[in-house]
Amino acid sequence: MSDETIDCVIVGAGPAGLTAGNYLCRFHRSVAIFDDGHSRAKRIPRSHNYPGFPEGVTGPALLARMREQLDAVRGEVQTARVTHMRRDNGLFRVETVRQSLRTRTVLIASGVSDKDPAIDGIDELRSHGLLRECPICDGFEFSDRKIAVVGAGPHGMREALFLRDYSGTITFIAAHGGNDIPAECREQMLGRGIECIDIAPTRVARTNDGTVAVTLRDGREQRFDVMYAALGCVPHSQLAADIGAAVDENGNIVVDAHCRTSAQGVYAAGDVVVGLDQLSVAVGHAAIAATAIHNDLRQHR
Repeated sequence: MSDETIDCVIVGAGPAGLTAGNYLCRFHRSVAIFDDGHSRAKRIPRSHNYPGFPEGVTGPALLARMREQLDAVRGEVQTARVTHMRRDNGLFRVETVRQSLRTRTVLIASGVSDKDPAIDGIDELRSHGLLRECPICDGFEFSDRKIAVVGAGPHGMREALFLRDYSGTITFIAAHGGNDIPAECREQMLGRGIECIDIAPTRVARTNDGTVAVTLRDGREQRFDVMYAALGCVPHSQLAADIGAAVDENGNIVVDAHCRTSAQGVYAAGDVVVGLDQLSVAVGHAAIAATAIHNDLRQHR
């Protein structure tokens, strides 16, 4: 246990956490950044939607460059999961398995986890860049291609309808079977020319010609150019909720225009916050949050 008090603990070392760490170090603030090794950005095969990379950039490459930038201002990322956080005489006590430290502020940049379909072959498909989870990021790259959307309910329907603006050949496959497609969702999708398949998929694989083979529970096989998973995600907001920060009905942390939560001294940025889950948005959140942290601390020192 350390009796030293630092300015900020950042929970998460994805694009939001690394950007905030860079800003705060440049503000000459003492910062501890903790990373549990599961940044969602690591799973991005290549994004052509992030500013400044016309040739596209993989998630791991982007994170590596951001860490280099943090290193240049003597910032450091510690590989550890924050397990507990509580108030401590007007400050915060933040604990990992290895250590406990005090901090004046906390920035939650812990992100979300995608709900992947429970299908054999999913990880291999992702490794080939054929499983996608963000049509905003990469729908353009699959314009006029044959696209499968594996999802459920209104969320899955919204993703299929969004992709319909890129391609006239969209097939919605119920992740768990026919009950995943409510009648009103089916009607809307059929009205836009989206085929609906009620049979759940059991296996996916990359074919020799680089397409996606989807095997359905009844044994049939369908071929597509790419597959989108559309089952939503789970925000990692429990630490914030434990300290009294408000979360919405979906578990996202609620923040104000300066990324302050409802719990004084606790800030949040990135996908865990209510809003658009995008790399550029996460970076913007982080810049706003870090500047707010610096200015708020200036009022008390």
